[in-house]
Amino acid sequence: MESSVFPNIYRSNVISDLDENMVGKKVTVAGWVSTIRDHGGITFVDLRDYYGIVQLMIKDSSLLDGVNRETVVSVEGEVTLRDEINYNPKLPTGKIEIVVSKITILGRSQNVLPFEIMESTETNDELRMKYRYLDLRNPVMQEKLRIRADITFEFRKILRELGFLEVTTPILTASSPEGSRDYLVPSRIHKGKFYALPQAPQQFKQLLMTAGIDRYFQIAPCFRDEDARADRSPGEFYQVDIEMAFATQEDVFKVMEYIMPIIFNKYSKGITVDPAPFVRIPYKESLEKYGTDKPDLRNPILVHNLTDVFKNTEFNAFSGQVVKAIAVETGEKPRSFYDNLTQYMVDNGAKGLAWIKVEEGNQLVGPIVKFLSEEEKSEMIKQTGAKPGYAIFLIADKYSVATKLSGVLRTELGNRLNLIEQGVYKFCWIVDFPMYELDEETNKLDFCHNPFSMPQGGLEALTTKDPLDILAYQYDIVVNGIELSSGAVRNHDIDIMLKAFEIVGYDEKVVKEKFGALYNAFSYGAPPHAGIAPGLDRIIMLLLNESNIREIIAFPMNQKAQDLMMNAPCEVTEEQLREVHIKLR
Repeated sequence: MESSVFPNIYRSNVISDLDENMVGKKVTVAGWVSTIRDHGGITFVDLRDYYGIVQLMIKDSSLLDGVNRETVVSVEGEVTLRDEINYNPKLPTGKIEIVVSKITILGRSQNVLPFEIMESTETNDELRMKYRYLDLRNPVMQEKLRIRADITFEFRKILRELGFLEVTTPILTASSPEGSRDYLVPSRIHKGKFYALPQAPQQFKQLLMTAGIDRYFQIAPCFRDEDARADRSPGEFYQVDIEMAFATQEDVFKVMEYIMPIIFNKYSKGITVDPAPFVRIPYKESLEKYGTDKPDLRNPILVHNLTDVFKNTEFNAFSGQVVKAIAVETGEKPRSFYDNLTQYMVDNGAKGLAWIKVEEGNQLVGPIVKFLSEEEKSEMIKQTGAKPGYAIFLIADKYSVATKLSGVLRTELGNRLNLIEQGVYKFCWIVDFPMYELDEETNKLDFCHNPFSMPQGGLEALTTKDPLDILAYQYDIVVNGIELSSGAVRNHDIDIMLKAFEIVGYDEKVVKEKFGALYNAFSYGAPPHAGIAPGLDRIIMLLLNESNIREIIAFPMNQKAQDLMMNAPCEVTEEQLREVHIKLR
C-alpha cells in the first residue's frame, strides 16, 4: 500500500507520504488550511494535517470561495517539483507542491481565530485552556502527545517483557484515609452513601497479590482533591502502578533501576542519565544535608547543622533555635546580592537571613559578626569548611522550619550562583522513612508516608520501640529534585497491620470498617509484596524539559482546578440533585 493510511473519499495519502518520488502523481489530501498567500493570479496555501505541512498552488481563486484559515478541506491535485530557488528546507515536503484542481470544504472555520495556531504556546494560558482543541492543532503540541504515547507504550512493553500483567482496577470505589481529600460520588441507589474516586489503586493492587497475580502493573488514573503546582495537575494524574508478590525492597529497586535508564536514555534527547545502581540516601540524612527529601544532586551545595555551635550563644536570634548554615563561594558580590536573597527568603516564610562574608585571613564581615563569640566564629568556619571568598548563610527557627528553609536557600543559591550541573539526570533513592510522625497542629501520632507499609523490625518494633524511632520499608525515587515515585514493602500481616493502626488511634473495628477488604483478604493467606508507582506525567514533563505539567496533558485543568473548555465544575439541576439524595446548603 503506497499510502500510510487506508485511502478513502477524503484522502489518498497523508502529507508525510509526499516527496519527490511522487512528482506527476494525482493525490487527494485533507487537512486544515494553515496559511493563505495571494501572489496575484496564483494563491499559495499551506495545508496541515497530523503528519505534516505541504504547499498548495491554486491558479483558480474561485476554488477558495468560502475557505478561511483553519477551514478543513479535501484537496485533489498533482504533485509537482518546485523551482529550486523556491525550495523550503524547513519542511520535509519543501521540494514539492500540489497543483490543485479541486477543493472540497469539509468543515468551515470562523474568519477570526482566538490566537495564531502556530504561536499558541506563547498565548495566555487561560485562553489556551479554553480553546485547547485549537492549541493542540499546533504541531509542537501534537509532538508532545506523540512522545507521551511513545513513553507510555515503552513502559507497557518493558513491563510485559518482565512478566508483569496489566490489570485495570475500579474507578468507583470506597473512601479511605490515604492522605489527600477524596473526590466523592453520590449513589442514586443507596441513599446517603457515596463512592470515592481512587487516590491510587493501592488496596486493589494488594488484593491482586493476595489473589495470586505475581506481577501487576497499570497505567493508573488517580484522583486527589489537591491544589495545583507546576509539577502537579489538580484533580487527576496518571502513574505507572507496579506491585510484585514475594518481593523485597531490593527487588523493586532492581526493576526500577532496569526500567528508568531505558526510558530516560531513549527519550532524554542526549542528556546524560545516571547509571544504576542509584545513590541511596536515608530520609534523615537527606533532610540534614539537603534540607529536603527531594534533593537535586546536580547542586553541590550542602547544608550544615550548627545548632550545637550556638547552643550557649548570646545572640538572641539564634538562642534556643535550630541553626542551619550553608557555606558557598560567592566571590565579590555586591550588597544587593545579599539583600535580594534575604528578601527572597522572607517571601518564602523565613524570619530573616543572616549572612557572613569570609575574607583573607578568615576575617569575618557581616551584620551579625559583632554578636558572635570568637569560639562560635571559629567553630562555624571549621564545621562549614568556609574559606576566603565564601559566604556563610544562616537560618534559625524550629527544626521543621529551619530544615525546609535551608532546602529552599540551597536551591536558590545553586540557581543564582549557576552551580546546578546541566545536561544530566541524577537519580537517587530516598530510603528509611519514619513510620510515624507527630502532627504539628494536633501533636498526635500519624503515619509519615504510607499506612500500608511494613515497619522495619515488624511486630517487635511496633511493640517495643518509641513509634517515632520506627523506620519503614518506604522509598522514593527522586531525579533532579523532583519526586518521581513513592513505594513501599507492604504490610501483609494482620497482627502487624492492627498494631500499626492502633498506634495512630485506629482500633480493630475501624480497620475492619475502613480497610475491610484487605483485612479479610490477609486472613486467607497473603504473600509478602512490594511495589512502587512512578508518576507518568512528571516523567514526561522532565523528559520534554517542560516547566509546567499542563504542557504534556491533553486536556488539563487550570490552577483553580477548572476545565475552562468544558466549563467544569458546573452547576447541576435540582432534579439531578434529588436523584442522588443531595440538598445544597
